[in-house]
Amino acid sequence: MRKGRLAALVAAPLAVALLATGCGGGGSGSGEDGIVTLDWGEPENPLVPANTTEENGGFIVNSMFTGLVNYRASDLKVENAVAESIQTTDNQNFTIKLKPGWTFHDGTPVKAKNFVDAWNYSAYGPNGFQGASFFEQIDGYDQLQSEDPDGDEGPAQAPTPPAKEMSGLKVVDDTTFTVKLKAPFTIFPVVLGYSAYMPLPDAFFADPKGFEQHPIGNGPFKFQDRTPNVELNLAAYDKYAGTDKPTIKGAKFKVYDNLDTAYQDLVSGNLDFLRAVPVSALVGDKWKQELGERAKQKPGLLTQNLGIPIYDEKFKNPLVRKAISMSIDRKTITQQVFSGGRDPADGFATAAADGYRPGQCGEACEFNPEKAKQYLAQAGGFQGTLTLETNADGGHNEWVQAVAASIQQNLGIQTQFVPVPTFGEFRQKANAFQFDGLFRTGWKADYPNIETFLTQLYRTDASSNDYKYSNPAFDAALDKANAAPTTEAATAAYADAEKLLGEDLPVIPLWTQPVQYGFSERVAEGEVKAYRELDLSTVRLNP
Repeated sequence: MRKGRLAALVAAPLAVALLATGCGGGGSGSGEDGIVTLDWGEPENPLVPANTTEENGGFIVNSMFTGLVNYRASDLKVENAVAESIQTTDNQNFTIKLKPGWTFHDGTPVKAKNFVDAWNYSAYGPNGFQGASFFEQIDGYDQLQSEDPDGDEGPAQAPTPPAKEMSGLKVVDDTTFTVKLKAPFTIFPVVLGYSAYMPLPDAFFADPKGFEQHPIGNGPFKFQDRTPNVELNLAAYDKYAGTDKPTIKGAKFKVYDNLDTAYQDLVSGNLDFLRAVPVSALVGDKWKQELGERAKQKPGLLTQNLGIPIYDEKFKNPLVRKAISMSIDRKTITQQVFSGGRDPADGFATAAADGYRPGQCGEACEFNPEKAKQYLAQAGGFQGTLTLETNADGGHNEWVQAVAASIQQNLGIQTQFVPVPTFGEFRQKANAFQFDGLFRTGWKADYPNIETFLTQLYRTDASSNDYKYSNPAFDAALDKANAAPTTEAATAAYADAEKLLGEDLPVIPLWTQPVQYGFSERVAEGEVKAYRELDLSTVRLNP
């Protein structure tokens, strides 16, 4: 999630006749128990911050850990948390001082070394952390990596990197460390609230596998227990040093394989918070009628795209990608499937992001079947069947089938919907670059700057670049933005970089969505961030 999370659960099946003409359960507990229940899904990886780059795991990590800075729930404004100060004179060299009194859930103090050791471990290539590239700006990062030696003869053992610690990180004392970047990165203090930059306790380094079974954070909530595929429980940490101390006693995250089931639990009072509304409840504003004032909506930092495996020869021609994109009737699909609850995308970010510019996708996101056919013919056509894949447990089947129907109807090529059983299996295919057709990909930002929609998705070899997209001009444009003298100048330069994506089309932007969520009658108040995550520290229960 730069910071962003691969979105997991955002829709649900709905029986519709589209384009024909053109397990959860259980109670939320008594009002006195102080425990709130939330819908959830199994995360892709164990709950180690820098190895968690998807939504389900991110929700837990952000509840269990607190970083140098926080993003205020109401507006995502950056506020110091563990950091007392983050100082720089050149946007390349930073001195970070920590506040005293912070402890991990095992009682050990949070020291500067806990940040430095965590960042080095996470960036070290052989450890295989998915969030490793978040540290690529730090001097010495490249020495922690080794080139993939695989060749025509098959997989080979990678050589040991020349270093295990980044030269750009130095511990000054228990409460101070310095960071030297390869080049100026003006918004570096902004990104430090992302989970990859969280500290890790000494216990992690002593026993990483044990930590995966019982993670230890420094945030407002501590790990209690977990039953795989059923639930995970957190308890409030009574020695939490932050100003945002929780008033609830804990949280129960309940696994659902169907968003409609979770919604029914919310309506019946067996669930306290639902982070997304199923499309079946959007029809006719049913959810607003059933939930009343407990039905909530705010501008979101959420996008839905179709990933394109550019590593597959049949998608290498940008005209093929453009033709497919222009054959998709986004307006009709958002109206018929989502009852207008989505906005057709015109770029790669949402209107809620700082730096958003309308029309960045250009002609490629405009519905024009005739031009689409012309572009496809110009590219030499498309041989065989175009497949569209999604995880079957995420409730995306209906709209993916609708998009497949739109492409087939308007472009004249055969399409096939291919469901992958689980989100975990789906992500495994993405990580291994095993798609041979289009695949669903969602993204949620964790702060409102447009950079969050660009770097980790489209920079060469970035952590969530599932398409193997590489454009030196785009990378250079990001470098230019990173080095801008002010945040305002950097934001404008990131928007300039986004424009290049409209020409290359590494993904097909489909639509953006507001955050639509609901509470039970037990919840008096609670702030949900623009990326669909309830800040548990803000939750207040009715007496």
